[in-house]
Amino acid sequence: MIDIKLIRANPDLFIHAAKVKNISVDINRLLEIDKQLLHLRQELQEIRTEQNKTGKEIPRLDGQEKQAKIEQLTKLKTRAKEISQQIDNLQPEFDRLMLLVPQPPDPSVPIGADEKDNVEIKKVGEIRKFDFEPLDHVELGKALDIIDIDRGVKLAGARNYCLKGAGVLLHQAVLKLAIDIIRKKGFTLLTVPVLVRDKVMYGTGYFPVGMDQAYLVERDGLSLAGTAEVPLTAYHADEILDEADLPKKYAALTPCYRREAGAAGKDTRGLYRIHYFDKVEQVIIGPNDAEMSVRFHQEILANSEEVLQALELPYRVVNVCTGDLGQGQVQKFDIETWMPSRNAYGETHSASRFHEFQARRLNIRYRGEDGKLRFCHTLNNTVIASPRILIPILELYQNRDGSVTIPHALRDYMDGMEKIERK
Repeated sequence: MIDIKLIRANPDLFIHAAKVKNISVDINRLLEIDKQLLHLRQELQEIRTEQNKTGKEIPRLDGQEKQAKIEQLTKLKTRAKEISQQIDNLQPEFDRLMLLVPQPPDPSVPIGADEKDNVEIKKVGEIRKFDFEPLDHVELGKALDIIDIDRGVKLAGARNYCLKGAGVLLHQAVLKLAIDIIRKKGFTLLTVPVLVRDKVMYGTGYFPVGMDQAYLVERDGLSLAGTAEVPLTAYHADEILDEADLPKKYAALTPCYRREAGAAGKDTRGLYRIHYFDKVEQVIIGPNDAEMSVRFHQEILANSEEVLQALELPYRVVNVCTGDLGQGQVQKFDIETWMPSRNAYGETHSASRFHEFQARRLNIRYRGEDGKLRFCHTLNNTVIASPRILIPILELYQNRDGSVTIPHALRDYMDGMEKIERK
């Protein structure tokens, strides 16, 4: 949510933000309704003041003078009711438009239409050159009997899968490694619900813009979260924190559910774009300080890079362009890991900062040393998401004989297993 005062002061900034983020919202209509509401509320306040004054005068009067005041009071009540009804009629449209206003991107965010316009910042690691014809992760998984897509589809439809045997161990090992790394960074681990109230989805900015991507449990007013970012960020909703206790650093491992609406025909093979997966997420709730938020952004990005470096996977970091940014994001850095079957880097992590966009919607505030209340800043990033990360692990660590070498960083989590081999 954006402070309406900021929109009033600089509407062109938000009109531009909507344009470059490809978000449809009528800022001029919002300001027109805002102006009407301000006028109506001011008139209503004046009427109520007059009502109070007149109500106190009536007991001291008699005769025609008293009757005139009674008639005046009746007219005031009627007008107050009319104004209240006008406010009630306008408020829903105002609220709807406010929920659509995007956060303006940072000036350093490149202008662009979609992911093709993201700008590479750096590359880390060497891309493996094979001296044999490599298999993709689907072929490897089937041959090693560790991935069963056919039965996953039988159970739950397209974009589903089952992991088996050593595939499950590899999946769990990656998650355990990520948890250990982020815990050592001072993040508090939480177990949180992934079936959450709709107001939590609205609060974190996943509704209304992203509603078509969520699985809805409409009978109960609940939704399945597509990321632990949702419950972690909302953990302190409607609370006033102490500045001395900031930043709050949380991490959680949760299942994640996404409908992938509109993704038909895109990345359909294998484990890249699927309906459910497990993810370790990191969230920071910090003070309302733009420079500090930039430092936190670099911190959570580095945490995720450390996981990939431990796995010895080649990756790159990109500065995400405006057209690929979410509604509330000030800036986002994606980490893309090399995937031989795609002959390209594929997105595996997204590090975002929001300033007060989410905190304002969730009403997360803190009291500063000066005693004033301010909205917090929020940030989040993937620590690891699996099974997508299994794509580069399986494909880059495969051997000529069809086996897959286990990365050294994962062997202790797999009882010392060094290879996954054909049975």
